[in-house]
Amino acid sequence: RSTLFPYTTLFRSRTGSMMFQLPELGMLALAMVVALISGGLNLAIIATANQCALLMAYILKAIAPADASGGMITLAILAALVAGLLLALVIGLVTGVLIANMGVHPILVTLGTMSVINGISIYLTRGTVIAGLPEPFLVIGNGIILGIPIPFLILIAAAILVAFVLNRTPFGIAVFMIGSNLEAARYAAIGTKRVLIGVYTMSSLLCYLAAILMLSRFNSASAGYAESYLLITILAAVLGGVDPFGGFGRISGLMLALAILQVISSSFNLLGLSQHLTLAIWGLTLVAVMGFKVVAAPIARRLFAETTSIGKDAP
Repeated sequence: RSTLFPYTTLFRSRTGSMMFQLPELGMLALAMVVALISGGLNLAIIATANQCALLMAYILKAIAPADASGGMITLAILAALVAGLLLALVIGLVTGVLIANMGVHPILVTLGTMSVINGISIYLTRGTVIAGLPEPFLVIGNGIILGIPIPFLILIAAAILVAFVLNRTPFGIAVFMIGSNLEAARYAAIGTKRVLIGVYTMSSLLCYLAAILMLSRFNSASAGYAESYLLITILAAVLGGVDPFGGFGRISGLMLALAILQVISSSFNLLGLSQHLTLAIWGLTLVAVMGFKVVAAPIARRLFAETTSIGKDAP
């Protein structure tokens, strides 16, 4: 890898380390936000990303062993990407159909799908790590274009696309309406089942992109990677202004929150704090933010009502 990426180590050690660390978390956070805006939650994002990564890693190792030629490596990469995409589509469609038709809260459905996916992944791999991928595939997670890491460019492109879909398309408007009031959206002749299936399919596809970034950056895949990211994706969404009850949220706020959390995480590492303590601080932050919203919302409504009444009473 050192001969393939001669400037990567230098870039990471200086100004670009955050740009290499942020993309996979950012992609998973986008997958979570899409579900949150619809009034749901996708607890299976980590399991989906890991299983897609495992499938792609297995295909890469099977078709392109260490002594494979350039043509076989290209074929292996294309086959792995297509297989991972199909798996993500299947997981997203199944999850969306279950949520749309069972009438059960998405937390319970995605908790079940997460357990199924994790169980299958661990059973098939026996909990081991699949490592040693072809070097051309590693360019995705370690390459640099015009001084900017490729993973960061992929994250920015995905964020812009998701923001466009949510804010500028009929599907996106329907997602916000469903998150605000599912019954009202149904009476407004919106195909709520179709939209919900689309929401979780879109969330799963974003997990697939996260799987590509993790697989190519770590040069390995495992069923246990990125387990701590689940809490951080929810925390980033809430800090970014996404309503945990659905109906409101902006991708720009999420990206700003992710950048702030990454700076804080890097600071914790420099201070030598334990990773377990860092997770505890993330959890306390999430509880504090939710508590602040519960306390601040009634006060804000009261102040607004008082201001409005004063304005009406004025001559």
